[in-house]
Amino acid sequence: MAETHRVAAQGRKRWVFPQRRAADENKASVRSADRDAERNLALPFRGHIAGGLRPGKKVVVVGVVDSRPDRFYVALTCGCGTSREPPPDVALELGVRFRDRQVLRRACVSGSWGDADRAVPFFPFIRDQPFKMDIHCEQGRFRVFVDGQQLCDFHHRVTSLSDIDTLWIKGSVTITKLA
Repeated sequence: MAETHRVAAQGRKRWVFPQRRAADENKASVRSADRDAERNLALPFRGHIAGGLRPGKKVVVVGVVDSRPDRFYVALTCGCGTSREPPPDVALELGVRFRDRQVLRRACVSGSWGDADRAVPFFPFIRDQPFKMDIHCEQGRFRVFVDGQQLCDFHHRVTSLSDIDTLWIKGSVTITKLA
């Protein structure tokens, strides 16, 4: 998502995203605004997480990496912002960069971005290959799994978990399912 930011006059970053949504029931459900969203999850994607997050809930993203990937982003935010203005709180932004095989994690609290965590034990994303990413919300952290393997933890910077109610996805992937 960092590449979609545009700096506004007041120094705030701007995102350009159309509003799209998708759904499931047992996990953190992401609601669909479009009847065809389950068949055609166009990127960039923005969807509402019904009821926000809480310990025990998880968000699942299933997709396929593009044949010539550059990067992609998955973010959990407090509110959806507008099509030009991001919300001031981003609880977790995962930035997957293929050139240097990194998975960056960071948060934005009250409009201020913190430092990125970079260390991961492995790089799980392969071009033209499917993946399943699970983001588990726990009491003090998010736990991120890819294809069943734990990739990383990210300690909460945004502490009001129920306010985390929007999922954003953008970049060099095709999304086939959200839950």
